[in-house]
Amino acid sequence: MAQSKDLLALNIKKLRKNWGFSQEKLAEATNLSAQSISDIEGCRTWVSDKTLEKLAEALNVDIFLLFMPLDLDCADGQEAGLYNRLIKLRAVLKEDIDNRLEQFFIA
Repeated sequence: MAQSKDLLALNIKKLRKNWGFSQEKLAEATNLSAQSISDIEGCRTWVSDKTLEKLAEALNVDIFLLFMPLDLDCADGQEAGLYNRLIKLRAVLKEDIDNRLEQFFIA
């Protein structure tokens, strides 16, 4: 479990910085305390499933990605660029699906 906790902490920190969030800003977005974010990133605490959901939503990733090796700091930027394009594509597709569902149920 220590390896999972380390990877989760590292990914949350990387994603938070990738989005330009401070620990305080991520705390606001998740309704957690800044101390909780610090404890998670410092591997001093484990998280509940509800906290994982809040973190994933605030960082705009699927929960499973929090436990996958993410190399957002790669030298050539290719992987980070691909990751960012996939995140944007996911957001566009989600918006399109939401709009279509709304039109379907309103019509």
